[in-house]
Amino acid sequence: MTVLGDDGLRRPPWAANDDLMRTYYDTEWGMPVRDERGLFERLSLEVFQSGLSWATILRKRRSFRDAFADFDPDTVAAYDHRDVARLMADARIVRNHRKIEATIQNARATIALRDDGGLADLIWSFQPAETPRPRTYDEVPTTSPESHALAKELKRRGFAHVGPTTMFALMEAVGIVDTHLLDSHRRGTSGVWPD
Repeated sequence: MTVLGDDGLRRPPWAANDDLMRTYYDTEWGMPVRDERGLFERLSLEVFQSGLSWATILRKRRSFRDAFADFDPDTVAAYDHRDVARLMADARIVRNHRKIEATIQNARATIALRDDGGLADLIWSFQPAETPRPRTYDEVPTTSPESHALAKELKRRGFAHVGPTTMFALMEAVGIVDTHLLDSHRRGTSGVWPD
């Protein structure tokens, strides 16, 4: 169930009390992202979020942008062992060697996709024919056949740390699926899925 806010709007519990999470939910989560850099950023942040709370990542987002050159794939793809060492010493971000290496690898894979339609075309090609219609938080799926297929294709294309759960979270975040609860004020607002 959603929570009725002081402003008269209904949101899921995770977006009801924290100002940062509420703003993210109200203005960004589930809205279409169709550009390479925007998708590379969201993909990278989902990789770092794996095993952690989204609030942790969101609070560090400005630092992640600084550390990863505003998620410019060309710049990140050129990172070497010195950059990895610099990032591992940067207490402002999540210092996980595997996730840092995966982000660099994913930047290189993003560049390689440019000759074959690009990252945005690939990710959006996995949009399902229908989107979930959850009434309660328990009805929100964590994977889908499309997120499994997307994860498999991205791995085939050289991406790392892109499992089906992480890819479903990406699909939710960038509007490919609409998992807003049916009574949320955000349901159907992306323009991708009618309510």
